[in-house]
Amino acid sequence: MRTAIISDIHGNLEALHAVLKDIKAQKVDRIVCLGDIIGYGPNPRECLDLVMKMDICVIGNHDYGAVNDPEGFSAAAERAIFWTRQQVETSENPEDARRRILFLIKLPRIHNDDGVLFVHGSIKNPINEYVFPDDIYNRRKMDRLFAMIKTYCFQGHTHQPGIFTPDYSFLSPDSFNYKCKLIEPKAMINVGSVGQPRDEDWRSCYVIFDPPNLEFRRIEYDVDTTANKIKAIPDLDDFLADRLYRGA
Repeated sequence: MRTAIISDIHGNLEALHAVLKDIKAQKVDRIVCLGDIIGYGPNPRECLDLVMKMDICVIGNHDYGAVNDPEGFSAAAERAIFWTRQQVETSENPEDARRRILFLIKLPRIHNDDGVLFVHGSIKNPINEYVFPDDIYNRRKMDRLFAMIKTYCFQGHTHQPGIFTPDYSFLSPDSFNYKCKLIEPKAMINVGSVGQPRDEDWRSCYVIFDPPNLEFRRIEYDVDTTANKIKAIPDLDDFLADRLYRGA
């Protein structure tokens, strides 16, 4: 099955539209979303409506924070999630608001597809744990995570794409020209971010998995439009717009 895997949209509608247009051209069988549909960005409702049509979705920490209490958020992130919550809870049509809230509440933390796992953070802590590239030097953490994985685990949360292998390696997409075959018996794959990349590449990132083939795809989108929307909303800090240009 040919699967498009996206993550960390963060209310960036322009980025999501660009990625979905590319996904349509790739003729995939299904789309999986690894959470953080909302938070930071100016279009939470519209992004939710698009993700609700996808085949599989798990919950991210910003999705969780919008319907519960945010945990470990910075002041700017907390202010943004409270604004996001207000947007999700209000609508010209009350049924639309109810539908979006119920969707978020019912999102699972983990999706297990015959041993292939889909989470937002990590298999140990699906909502909140970060697995950064530098964590390869924390062998105890890596060993613990790989012990919980049967084959492959797709994740997001850090917004930094790449592949973790059991031999304590992290392979960035440019190190293998964005395409490879998964030959390791186990791997953790961070699919990057659609709406807020943080690997010093401003373009949206997502993955296509057609076992054993894996492809990371970078997609340009209209950053100016998203940034201007953010700056027009007082509850969203300007740095949330500025960082989009830097991919940081």
